[in-house]
Amino acid sequence: MLIMPQNWNMSQDIKQILAQNIQKLRIAKNLRREELSLSLGFDNSYISKLEKGKVNITINRLQLIADYLGVKASELLI
Repeated sequence: MLIMPQNWNMSQDIKQILAQNIQKLRIAKNLRREELSLSLGFDNSYISKLEKGKVNITINRLQLIADYLGVKASELLI
């Protein structure tokens, strides 16, 4: 049986990991948030909220971002 610490929030932890990974890759490719969102057809503020861990992401959007950044979707979550 897997026991998690009482204050551990899996959803929030995954959001933070995803946020950090997207931001790191975006910066490495010299992309502004606005450029990334416009290229993917997302609302202008979506990438900003995503990089702050403020929104949930669908699998489809996760895959679009991963493809655009040239990584596997699973790499954005580890």
